[in-house]
Amino acid sequence: MDITPVITAIQQHADWVVFVSVLTQQLGLPIPAVPTLLVAGSLAASSGQAGEMLTAAVLASVIADSLWYLTGRAFGYRVLSGLCRLSINPGSCVSETESRFVRWGVWSLIIAKFIPGFSTVAPPIAGSLRMRPSSFIVAAALGAALWAGAAILVGWWWRAQVGVAIDAMSNHGTGVITALALALGAWLIWKLWQKYRFEQMRIIPFISPPELAAALASNTPPLMLDFRGAAMIAQTGLVAGATQASLGDLPQSVRHWAKDDAIVTFCACPQDATAVKAAYALRELGYTSVRPLTGGYESWVRQLARQAT
Repeated sequence: MDITPVITAIQQHADWVVFVSVLTQQLGLPIPAVPTLLVAGSLAASSGQAGEMLTAAVLASVIADSLWYLTGRAFGYRVLSGLCRLSINPGSCVSETESRFVRWGVWSLIIAKFIPGFSTVAPPIAGSLRMRPSSFIVAAALGAALWAGAAILVGWWWRAQVGVAIDAMSNHGTGVITALALALGAWLIWKLWQKYRFEQMRIIPFISPPELAAALASNTPPLMLDFRGAAMIAQTGLVAGATQASLGDLPQSVRHWAKDDAIVTFCACPQDATAVKAAYALRELGYTSVRPLTGGYESWVRQLARQAT
């Protein structure tokens, strides 16, 4: 497997190769930019293009991040939910992303590039939370500079080892690719197994929005647990009659409720994942009448809108 043309392209057009590689990755395409930055960094000493490479990487990253930021600002949490649907484990994607952003604030954008999967979803959530554009641009540029600069520096520092790896790819490319494919396959199998286990959990009975509306109008209305993240609740408000909760503090949230109380759980996440997990956890705690809301928060908002017309 001769990868000489790739190396030649990086040598002759390093800044453009880095720009395109980083831009496509940050837009969400499965094209890893770090290997390109490592190889570019290993060639920086001889080409003297380290500054141009870093500038190209930062510019590409900020452009992609700004597009995601504007998309999040325009469409809110629907963008995050849409991106999370593409992940292998969409159930935890929304809650984990939001909890990181709430916990770290603007620093989320600075460290996002170092966390696989987080770099694409952090900008739209910043937009949906109406982060100031100036703060966003500064944080996104600083994060991109640290990430790309670190990769280029490592490539330059380990240029001898990178050269050995390039030679190995040229001489034993098939074997290297086979090993990488096997490792990737094992990881995919593990993730798909996790996804299968979650699908089995979804066998639990759900309650539909019309059924919930009727139950709330009855003499024994159910108790509701809102598992949306703190940032989204701050943006849209707590659902009337619901108690804010998280999987971590679930026993504390329901400590005063009777074991036979009717409970409805809901979230704003793909496949109602957090609501399903909460329902199972409550059943394990001894609560006998727990059902997740089909479609979660968005379906309930639509139900309320229909009732108002």
